[in-house]
Amino acid sequence: MKPQQLHHPLFPFMNWQTLFSNKRFGSSNRQQRDEIRGDYMRDYDRLIFSSQFRRLQNKTQVFPLPGAVFVHNRLTHSLEVASVGRSLGRAVGEKLSEKYKEEFSENTHNFYRFELSDVIQTACIAHDIGNPPFGHSGEEAIRTFFNELDPEQAAVIEKELTENQLNDFRWFEGNANAFRILTRIFLKLGLKLTYTTLASIIKYPVDSTHGFKKETGLISTKKSGFFDSEITYYKEIVEELGINIIDEAKNTYARHPFVFLVEAADDICYRIIDLEDAFRLNIISIEQTKDLLLPFFEGEQENDYLHKKIAEIEDEKQQLSLLRAMLINFLTKKCTEVFIENEEALLNGKLNKSLIDLVDERSIALLKKIDEVSVRKIYNHKSVIEIEIAGYHVIGGLLKEFVRAVLNPKLAKSKKILLVVPAQFGIHPDEPLYHNLQAVVDFISGMTDLYAIDLYRKITGIQIPELR
Repeated sequence: MKPQQLHHPLFPFMNWQTLFSNKRFGSSNRQQRDEIRGDYMRDYDRLIFSSQFRRLQNKTQVFPLPGAVFVHNRLTHSLEVASVGRSLGRAVGEKLSEKYKEEFSENTHNFYRFELSDVIQTACIAHDIGNPPFGHSGEEAIRTFFNELDPEQAAVIEKELTENQLNDFRWFEGNANAFRILTRIFLKLGLKLTYTTLASIIKYPVDSTHGFKKETGLISTKKSGFFDSEITYYKEIVEELGINIIDEAKNTYARHPFVFLVEAADDICYRIIDLEDAFRLNIISIEQTKDLLLPFFEGEQENDYLHKKIAEIEDEKQQLSLLRAMLINFLTKKCTEVFIENEEALLNGKLNKSLIDLVDERSIALLKKIDEVSVRKIYNHKSVIEIEIAGYHVIGGLLKEFVRAVLNPKLAKSKKILLVVPAQFGIHPDEPLYHNLQAVVDFISGMTDLYAIDLYRKITGIQIPELR
């Protein structure tokens, strides 16, 4: 039985009391509580021990891996985002439980006070789990391949697939792929995550056809959040948690409010961490980094303390570590305040900016300076461009071989190629073409950078496999 709706002007659509559920996806009943771990901490543990999460250690964040100098990969980035997300969840949860201590049920009070932080932390470690090898260029490589098919292949695929199924490939999106992994693939593995955790990672709750529509002004439609094959899964979550529907005919929904916290943790981390990596690689100097980060504290009570401590520290890396820690804390507090200030828009499903874009004007201006430097000196650095180009060749080359094999399964080479794909992906001539193409993309997008390169070299004859 769902909690009674709060009679309060801030709750015309979504309700803090129904926006969480310990029901597990793929399970008909709510499971008994673990005496040691809460429901949402169990989600965290299941994800941490999954092979999909472990493989993030060899997936590019920004700079090429591996190298003599440590830089972040997808796994270390996800763990750091989870740390910030936990703090955001704790701060927001305490404020909500205090604000509505008279209205919230005991279960709701306990969730926001003690468990929201677990949910946000778990969603954060899962937020990049659907990203293919080679960073965001991996997504672009998949999109490019399916948008530039030769006419004969395109004709076959367009005949067999619906418009939305075709757009799943032409507008391949790592966020939608993450939802696919956490529902369809993890379901087979028996992980059965809670509806709450799953809802918290869907940044763009819209299908591939109606996503990527920035002109709508809706944050929901900036990209896409689920493939055609998982639409019914997301609708289950919408029904269970009472998420607001924007346009059901176009599979467009409001963001779950918890998504904003996951997004904020990512927004805070990548800006600062990318600068730190660039400093370690001698792309930007310590002075340039300080010039970007220290102004956030001007006029703040921490300003004198920070300058004093930095003057006492000789090691530049330690100076930057202190700056990083204090700025993360500073922006976490700012995003917490913005979340509470925009509570009505969050619950109405009408907040169309990320939390980081709603902090004070001075901080926004400073964040834009970081973005400008990052684009100019980091994201367009030679080493980054080189790994992106490599990603196009490797992922494009793998797709060329495997898609051709799926479309021509009776050819001798095709039979050999398809044997390379593990049986768990379920490629079979009797399956619909959409299923088999998804299986190919599941296989390739789940690869680590090094495995993708190794397999590409072997199946294209660049490197002859050694006998084992």
